[in-house]
Amino acid sequence: MCFVYFMEKNTYLCSMILEKLSIINYKNIAEASLELSPKINCLIGQNGVGKTNVLDAIYYLSFCRSANNPIDSQVIRHGEDFFMLEGKYNEDLTITAAMKRGQKKHFRRDKKEYKRLSEHIGLIPIVIVAPSDTLLIEGGSEERRRLMDLVISQYDRSYIESMNRYNKALQQRNVLLKQEEEPDAEVMSLFEEQMASEGEHIYKCRKAFVEELTPLFQKIYEAVSENREQVTLNYTSHCDRGPLLDVIQRDRFKDRAVGYSLHGIHRDDLEFCLGGHPMKREGSQGQNKTFVIALKLAQFDFLKRTNSNTTPLLLLDDIFDKLDANRVEQIVKLVAGDDYGQIFITDTNRDHLDQILSASSHDYKIFHVDNGEINV
Repeated sequence: MCFVYFMEKNTYLCSMILEKLSIINYKNIAEASLELSPKINCLIGQNGVGKTNVLDAIYYLSFCRSANNPIDSQVIRHGEDFFMLEGKYNEDLTITAAMKRGQKKHFRRDKKEYKRLSEHIGLIPIVIVAPSDTLLIEGGSEERRRLMDLVISQYDRSYIESMNRYNKALQQRNVLLKQEEEPDAEVMSLFEEQMASEGEHIYKCRKAFVEELTPLFQKIYEAVSENREQVTLNYTSHCDRGPLLDVIQRDRFKDRAVGYSLHGIHRDDLEFCLGGHPMKREGSQGQNKTFVIALKLAQFDFLKRTNSNTTPLLLLDDIFDKLDANRVEQIVKLVAGDDYGQIFITDTNRDHLDQILSASSHDYKIFHVDNGEINV
């Protein structure tokens, strides 16, 4: 991997570069083999032709799943029996993902299959900015928890393991709560103790993450909005009420009545505010989009600063829609600068991409996408 001196950390920063991407039968793409630029890769085409599917293939190679479809069999191209993805990265790293219908998927690093997919998460850090990110504002708290989990899991493997143990204990407790007969108190306590132990670890990780992310996010938002608005993030959790075991056990009777666990870190939220008021009520379409773009670019900056010291890949999917010219210009200045590594951008408007390329002195490639076919 290529190393760049990173002044803020007084250490060396490694840039992850995807040099070649091979796709077979992934969504609407029958076959593609792309030699990529180490800096800026632009995919141009109309809506629905497959630009986003290229980004999703890159995402899959990092997270072992699609960004927008949790069912692996549904990413296989219609009428085909399998899909395969291969990414060749710098430092002779090769990642392969493949699956046949009706069988489990296979994920390999340099031809060696992973025993557990969680071992792969974080090896290739990635940040994606997509139109669906507005769900972070408009959707429920599970969207915002997923955001925290996605970032933290890329630099802290113990977090993934705690999440898995917590979710298993939560599911088992919920099974007991749904029983008609009174559940065994000792067994119930065992699940509650595990939820509390793992939950408090998860809470500390999330709290530390939000505290470090907030100033980065506010700085980027101010740059894009040209200091027109003030934004804040506020992490809320049942752990704020005291020891989590006490909080969980306090309302066991209510939990029995509804048949599921009302308290725990599975109810955490990340509140978004504009000018001191909830973003969901206050933000215009342009402000909402600015908010989520700034949030994702702050995640990028945050991941660069973690112990991995690796510059993530940045995927920008149709990010300029509903933004005024000034905000587009400020985003262009940010992503075209030296702070970002390899970037993948999709757009229907060639003008936006020309604006980015003219603002950057870096190497670039332009790919034209039409009905699943990709040409330089």
